[in-house]
Amino acid sequence: MSNQDQLQRSLGYRFSDQTLLTLALSHRSVGATNNERLEFLGDSILNHVIAEALYAKYPAAREGDLSRMRASLVKGDTLAEVASELDLGDYLLLGTGERKSGGHRRHSILADALEAITGAVLLDSDVAQCRECLLRWFATRLANPALDVTEKDPKTRLQEYLQGRRRPLPVYELLCVTGEDHNQKFDVACRLQNPEMVMQAAGNSRQRAEQAVAELVLENIKNHGTR
Repeated sequence: MSNQDQLQRSLGYRFSDQTLLTLALSHRSVGATNNERLEFLGDSILNHVIAEALYAKYPAAREGDLSRMRASLVKGDTLAEVASELDLGDYLLLGTGERKSGGHRRHSILADALEAITGAVLLDSDVAQCRECLLRWFATRLANPALDVTEKDPKTRLQEYLQGRRRPLPVYELLCVTGEDHNQKFDVACRLQNPEMVMQAAGNSRQRAEQAVAELVLENIKNHGTR
């Protein structure tokens, strides 16, 4: 049994076009042929399916409650948890640098990969099949979503971490924008003075790139025990 066969058993879905699965697993560090476009597509259908499921399951919930429940289910950490449960990290195709630095465990990469897999399932089948997969992957979480979502985004958490220790705030710098107007990639750097650190990340908007690099910085601080 090939690695892709094992992954497809874990996903509960078999691809007709195996190249779509390979593409969905290909992080941008492997080169120009990567999963970023599939990630864009998967993000859209994921938000739609989760919103639709919550609307149907909780007919008495108010709009604000539905929004908070959806936010808890589609945030990066939750997507990374689902990806880990599917053992997605074991099958990611990463460049040498990302592989050596443990990219297969990085939350931002796992979350993006789950979105890309979702987009690949949509293209390989249809909306109904994609919905079935997502509802299965998120079943336990949909049964008990958080109403009191207070999880803050990575940029806010990083700022509060530094402010709480009376340290200089991070400086975000847009390094470059590449790609066509409909499919741009924003590369952003985040610079810290204390602890001294510079990290980079990319996203399909400047905001997403800044959130991604802030999450990397927070992970680095946590992993190295910086106080």
